[in-house]
Amino acid sequence: MNALEFRHAASRGYIGIVMATLIGTIPAFLPAQQKPAAKPAVPAKVPAKATAPAVAKPGGRPGETPTHSAHGDVTRGPHRDVRDVHAHGMDIHHGPGGSRTIERERADHSRVVSDRYGHGYIQRPYMYHGTAFVHRTYYVGGVAYGRVYQPYMWGRISMNVYAPGFYYGLAFYSYAYAPWATPIAFGWGWAGNPWYGYYGSYFTPYPLYASPSLWLTDYLVSQTLQAAYIAQAAQLANAQANFTPMTPDVKRQIADEVHRQIALENAEAGAGAQTAPDPGSSGIARMLSDNTAHVFVVSAPLNAQSNAGDCAVTEGDVLRLFPGTPAASPTANLMVLASKGQDCQRGATVTLGVADLQDMQNHMRETLDLGLADLQKKQGQNGIPAAPAAAAAPPVQTAFAAIAPPPDPNVAAELSAQTKEADQAEQEALQASPGGPNAGPNRNR
Repeated sequence: MNALEFRHAASRGYIGIVMATLIGTIPAFLPAQQKPAAKPAVPAKVPAKATAPAVAKPGGRPGETPTHSAHGDVTRGPHRDVRDVHAHGMDIHHGPGGSRTIERERADHSRVVSDRYGHGYIQRPYMYHGTAFVHRTYYVGGVAYGRVYQPYMWGRISMNVYAPGFYYGLAFYSYAYAPWATPIAFGWGWAGNPWYGYYGSYFTPYPLYASPSLWLTDYLVSQTLQAAYIAQAAQLANAQANFTPMTPDVKRQIADEVHRQIALENAEAGAGAQTAPDPGSSGIARMLSDNTAHVFVVSAPLNAQSNAGDCAVTEGDVLRLFPGTPAASPTANLMVLASKGQDCQRGATVTLGVADLQDMQNHMRETLDLGLADLQKKQGQNGIPAAPAAAAAPPVQTAFAAIAPPPDPNVAAELSAQTKEADQAEQEALQASPGGPNAGPNRNR
């Protein structure tokens, strides 16, 4: 596994926290769907193949230093902080804010990804009509659930593109895509919630919603920040923060991206629940080549290089992609539109792995699917305009999700065991590493 793939894997373990906090909103799969006459437009597909330049090796980022010993490989950052450890067949990544992710690929090509709390997932490959898929059994906060992805190669970078487990009726996508006749007020009920108290100076919901995309924007950002708080609640319980507020223009750009993602899923649903999506069209490949300034909401803490030096982006930060990323480039340049605390400063240009951007898009689509479920449930209530009768049809399970491997029954125990084994392996590798076990502090937000 190369360095960029390793950092990409590290972020994947945190995405599931959002999904666990929302799991109760997932609708049942029932066989009914109706089609309206109108469909939102979606951009043309992009080619799925590209040639690749060489990928950076561990320690190849500015300021990083790799060392080797009989007990494992250790890469330290510019402040002697531990970034990556490879030991006992595990890749262990330390990210900003004390985050840590452990990944191991087993002999049967299944993959186990866990964090310091024993959360994470087990991933298993499978085939649907000759097309490769992977199924993940996530386990976060005592809840286990499944998600499906499609493997995709961007040059030499391997990534997984979210494949929806269900599609709504096309009438509902049209309802979610179009503006409402009259702006509405909506109460989210966050007052008194610790996460909102902590992030309240950064994120403020709209006073009025003129469209579902604005409502879903606040849904996406709020769930991302709530999950980030839950992941480190013990550290933040008594903390106070004074963040620079996310501006209305930034939220408008997120809403524009939400609009595009609804159109994308509508197009995939129009092909039918039996048809596997094209990961080259539904994932980051399209976004890097359609000459559109796409926006990403950061879903996991990541170290980044910026024009001001080494810095971090964390959950809820907002980045805008600069068009013009070369075909198959392992990295892309983005502008920081909104950030918090000691994160990369607003206005900075940062370089991140393309696979990390794919994870952010997966996070957006997964969360928006849950938001659409909540929107369908609440339409006609609490001020939300009623949807047309055809839009009330329940979603239909996709055929490729229906045949996915069953959930891993021992996921909690396996993740916990891997986390404990990584503790010991990392300690041995650090003790044997030149410079000893002491490392500079990881950045905390």
